[in-house]
Amino acid sequence: MAWQRVRLVVEGRHAQQLAEALEGAGALSTELTDADAGTPEESAVFGEPGSEASVWARCCVGALFAGDANAAAAIDAALDESGVPTLSAASLDRLEDADWVAETQRQFEPIRAGTKLWIVPTWHEAPDASGVNIVLDPGAAFGTGSHPTTRLVLGFLERTVSAGDNVLDYGCGSGILAIAALKLGAGSAMGVDIDPAALETARYNAARNGVTLELVPADKTLAAQYRITVANILANPLRMLAPLLATHTAPGGHIALSGILASQVDEVTLAYAPWSDLAVEGEEEGWVLLAGTRKAGC
Repeated sequence: MAWQRVRLVVEGRHAQQLAEALEGAGALSTELTDADAGTPEESAVFGEPGSEASVWARCCVGALFAGDANAAAAIDAALDESGVPTLSAASLDRLEDADWVAETQRQFEPIRAGTKLWIVPTWHEAPDASGVNIVLDPGAAFGTGSHPTTRLVLGFLERTVSAGDNVLDYGCGSGILAIAALKLGAGSAMGVDIDPAALETARYNAARNGVTLELVPADKTLAAQYRITVANILANPLRMLAPLLATHTAPGGHIALSGILASQVDEVTLAYAPWSDLAVEGEEEGWVLLAGTRKAGC
């Protein structure tokens, strides 16, 4: 089956209304992307919980229609409905059907994280049989090793985990960090997440990797202190979680935080200052890893 693919470039302030109008006019799906991606004008847009959603100054609104739909008429109706005054660019082309499973798999190759850690999709052989290989497929929960923030924490764990350590992975997503810690020799690991689906994904991934991972929802009280605490979330929730994460880290234990932009370092380090002197330990593509040890007696 063939599809029709539409791309319309508009001012960012009109993008969401246009996407909704296209769906109302029969689009099967829509997406918003940076119209200037790949050019010097490309810009990063990041969302934080509790903040207003933002989009690019020039936004490409993409839409997918069935092959036999009257896409041109749908576009006209959507433009009228949304009140978009002008288009910077527009295109309509056909997209032939394909083996989307195979196409998706081709996009995900084994990922090296650190010196010996590898994230290996199930359809690939491990590139280094002697390495520490984590079998993990792209899925609904965040954390496949492809994002810089995840790789930064994985590298930290490779450098830090010692035999017998207990590890807390707060906001565990797919469970990748806790699973990595266990495969690096940690004695135990606890994964915490607000999303029940993430906990189920982490449980499945742990079983697939042959490790035992404790998992609890975020509304449950943690009874232990941990030798290593890691959290790969975003700056705002990391700031709010500072008392909880710090007090569940044993004195002299390690705290490592990621999901932080370089411009947000000061505000996060200040939030943890009563318990730990955090410092930048790694940076990749504008994201940083903050790490430090829990102070004794506080």
